Amino acid sequence: MPSSTDDVQRHSVHTLVFRSLKRTHDMFLCEQGSLPPLDPNVDRVRRMVKARDQYGAVLNLVNNNRRRAGSHPGPPDPDHLPPPTQDIPNGSVAGPLALPQPPPAPTPPPPSMAVVASAGGGGASAGQQSLVPRRAPTLPRPKWHAPWKLARVISGHLGWVRCVAVEPANEWFATGSNDRVIKIWDLASGQLKLSLTGHVSAVRGLSVSPRHPYLFSCGEDKQVKCWDLEYNKVIRHYHGHLSACYGLALHPTLDVLVTCGRDATARVWDLRTKANIHTLTGHTNTIASVVCQAAEPQNLTGHNAIVNCLAMNREGVLVSGADNGTLYFWDWWTGYNFQKLQAPVQPGSMDSEAGVFAMTFDQSGSRLITCDADKTIKIYKEDDMASEETHPINWRPEILKRRKY
Repeated sequence: MPSSTDDVQRHSVHTLVFRSLKRTHDMFLCEQGSLPPLDPNVDRVRRMVKARDQYGAVLNLVNNNRRRAGSHPGPPDPDHLPPPTQDIPNGSVAGPLALPQPPPAPTPPPPSMAVVASAGGGGASAGQQSLVPRRAPTLPRPKWHAPWKLARVISGHLGWVRCVAVEPANEWFATGSNDRVIKIWDLASGQLKLSLTGHVSAVRGLSVSPRHPYLFSCGEDKQVKCWDLEYNKVIRHYHGHLSACYGLALHPTLDVLVTCGRDATARVWDLRTKANIHTLTGHTNTIASVVCQAAEPQNLTGHNAIVNCLAMNREGVLVSGADNGTLYFWDWWTGYNFQKLQAPVQPGSMDSEAGVFAMTFDQSGSRLITCDADKTIKIYKEDDMASEETHPINWRPEILKRRKY
């Protein structure tokens, strides 16, 4: 009887190990983020449909105008191609192909042309389209913004400060660091109010709920935690990421949390039930950050290092922080870079530890909080003594036009 019991136990352990191996194999075998191969025929049809739908009215406009003017006919219209001619023996051709063609007349194109519809005329000329010179685009003048200066340096973390979040009442803010600790600071005085421990690896993301007394955090330990700020303890865990979690964001109107990480997925969670509502795949590598609100697209260049973070206030001031400690201040509406700052390192740190990892504005938009690689938190504010006379706008749109067009 004991031998039969041992056989049953050995068989049970073997079955469990085999099932675990099978689940692991099935999980990592299929590439959920990869796209299916593209069929060349489908891609060709898609391009033809898009060209016909968006450019159908002007697709053959130039060739038709040249035919009417009696100049060089140009390439044939693909919609009205003649039937293919058959070869005739003895090297002869039949029909109009034997007629001599007049030499093409050179027609130099104008420097800048745009397609518009002609206004007047009736009969055959009504509704025709012509080519007219296009007016040069004009760039709006940027709005003046006061320059910013360093107001306070806060130290207390034992590792790189990686994330920051400001609470909706604008009384305190929280920071997360590589020392696995979340610290809460008073925004007015810069004094430490509370330290929260629970992560076993670096804290990479923080967010404060505007409708609930909750603080959400994520880290490289694959954990996403919900902290109750009334009791200062963890009340929920969101399990599902297969690797380090690098960022999170709260939806502005729904009770939904979105996280992203090194497993190349963005996961959508229900705050109350902890259910993984959606798993957004499509990336093929690490997802560094995620946001739940979109704005008008803008393309800005100027940094000479990796850009780690961005922040914007209601006045249209966009700030970007890079790995070399540079802070660039932009006017969002025009893309004008009105100020450049170099974040100073605290005494005892190397110049290479001047990187800016995260930043955010407070709720009023008058103070900028940055998290730096020298283990400090820096607070910037506008210079009250600056004016348009002392810091004029150095706006040169002609250089920008030449560079852009």
